[in-house]
Amino acid sequence: MRKCLLASVAVLMSITTCLAGPDKIKLGVIDDMNGPYAAVQGPGDFLAAQMAVEDFGGNVLGKPIEVLSGDHQNKADTGALIARRWYDVDGVDAIFGLGHSAVALAVQQIAREKNKIDIVTSGGTSLLTGPNCSPNGAHWTFDTYALSAGAVKAALRSGAKTFFFIVADYGLGHAIQKDTAALIEKGGGKVLGAVRHPLGTADFSSYMLQAQASKADVIVLANAGADLVTSVKTAVDFGIVQGGQRLIGTTVFLTDIPAIGLKATEGMVLTQAFYWDQNDKTREFSARFEKRHGAPPTEMQAATYSGVAHYLKAVKAAGTDEAQAVMKKIKELPVNDFMTDGAKVREDGRLLRNMYLFEVKKPSESKSKWDVQKQLAVISPSEAWRPLSEGGCPLIK
Repeated sequence: MRKCLLASVAVLMSITTCLAGPDKIKLGVIDDMNGPYAAVQGPGDFLAAQMAVEDFGGNVLGKPIEVLSGDHQNKADTGALIARRWYDVDGVDAIFGLGHSAVALAVQQIAREKNKIDIVTSGGTSLLTGPNCSPNGAHWTFDTYALSAGAVKAALRSGAKTFFFIVADYGLGHAIQKDTAALIEKGGGKVLGAVRHPLGTADFSSYMLQAQASKADVIVLANAGADLVTSVKTAVDFGIVQGGQRLIGTTVFLTDIPAIGLKATEGMVLTQAFYWDQNDKTREFSARFEKRHGAPPTEMQAATYSGVAHYLKAVKAAGTDEAQAVMKKIKELPVNDFMTDGAKVREDGRLLRNMYLFEVKKPSESKSKWDVQKQLAVISPSEAWRPLSEGGCPLIK
């Protein structure tokens, strides 16, 4: 009887192994794949993750690496549903992208519950390394504090005193408004008011009229993607800049500038983690990416490659894909790649990379469609990122 039972167990284990397939390292990219942010993240993030896997050799610890793609449709519940299924059913080890703040916050909590890993390469809210920080999460590219720091400090230094906000009414916009307002007030400026708009707004006329009527020196656009493009075009139609007010786009990405046009955006100052034409390394990667994607990478897409590559290095160094062992190596190992030079992940999950202050070129300065920015300054980690003591991360004693 005992021999029969053991034989039955062996057969069942064999069947289970066959059904489950070979052991793999599975990675997932959850992003806006078809909506207003698809051009700056989405399919490009997925491609960047695939390229990182290919460059790593396609396997780690003797296991093949597979990359899955999911569309959160800019809905937190949709993103959370995908993450739960991937972690529980599909055996995904780590999720990247998460280019919507509410989705990123939801998935980071799920990853913590399931003892899996999330590396946010496209989401922006600074809550991810503040009150919502996680021992299983890392924030890789930018956040709302850093996006505000460069451009707002530059505006204050140039003499701007008063500010008005046009805010996307969801997590990213709220976080940008909160972090930027704090920097403005700390720098001696004053916030005159704010107005919020729904995601995917087609007509910004009423919002821009309120901003214009405020007579603020600077109008801060706390939105992104198609909403940013539409709001800047509306500002041009209303003669905002010609009337003496300035625009700050806190989340302006590479693809936004040609979509708006250099005439409308020239002179705009913005903060980014990466631009394709910074040096030989950025140009080499960007050329490979553009050949397959049709456009150079945005900072989100470049950072997704960086995050996936570093994750795989950490798995190899840990000798296991167990989440806590891998997270330990993610924080121990310096991040070195074409866009990152020796940066370390802080205890709260924040990657302390350099950020850069750029200015949009004049039409006469541009030599091609994507030749749209010039670098003004390097923003060091000590200036770019919120101090650890001010974040409110409960992991920090």
